[in-house]
Amino acid sequence: MVLLDETRKRAKQIVIPVLGAAVVGYFVYHTVQGDRGLSAYLSLNQEANRARMVLAAAQGERATLERRSRLLRPDSLDLDMLEERARTMLNLVHVDDLVVFDGTAR
Repeated sequence: MVLLDETRKRAKQIVIPVLGAAVVGYFVYHTVQGDRGLSAYLSLNQEANRARMVLAAAQGERATLERRSRLLRPDSLDLDMLEERARTMLNLVHVDDLVVFDGTAR
């Protein structure tokens, strides 16, 4: 009987620390692995960096296209640019032009 009482007494002393450790372990696990945990944060951070790189590339391409279209506006028309675009789009050459084929297909 003494052994049973001693076991119950020690069990009561150990239950609270074990439950406390379980609760702390639960919150630590979800802090790292949860939907809003550190791993999700790192994943979203990498995705945001990739999106910023795509945005920078798109902005560069847009700036190039805006610069080229600005040269074709009537108030600042660049005749060389207009002639280049017309020849490219219509696939035409001038009578005096010398055409050299480089062998690459487009």
